[in-house]
Amino acid sequence: MPISKILTTSFNYQGVYPCPVCRVGKIRHMPLMEAMSCDFCQQIFTINIEQQQIKMPSRQPPLIWHWNGFHWTEAQIEGVEFGWGYVIAAVAFVLLPTSLIGIVAYNFPPHPETPLSWVPYIWTILTFLSHLAIILWLFIEVYQIPVRAYWRALQQRLLGH
Repeated sequence: MPISKILTTSFNYQGVYPCPVCRVGKIRHMPLMEAMSCDFCQQIFTINIEQQQIKMPSRQPPLIWHWNGFHWTEAQIEGVEFGWGYVIAAVAFVLLPTSLIGIVAYNFPPHPETPLSWVPYIWTILTFLSHLAIILWLFIEVYQIPVRAYWRALQQRLLGH
């Protein structure tokens, strides 16, 4: 039985590729420059043909994507290696304060006929949501996720413009 090879396309200047930032537009070579730009989110990328990668220099440290022949790999921050420690710290930041407030609300419940007896339970939910929002905001800021571009693309697709 012959082993079939999957043909991949190598990254080059003349190609048109999906934008790794907005995932809506296409990136193309900019004339007279060693750079590519997206026709939707207007991001500019520097090119490294030898390593099959592009870099977004508009943020520091820059984000880097590698072309695997079919699509861009997950964004990596140049010089920064995120490990399981960050994931564990994020989960602890969300769950520990929420658990602490929830345990106190469970062990020392207010009298049911007291006005505002529902506040400890709402406070527990708000603690969880606010800490989760902080982690999501940090994720969006670190990886420069273009929320406005996603929203604009969603509107264009839904409204058919």
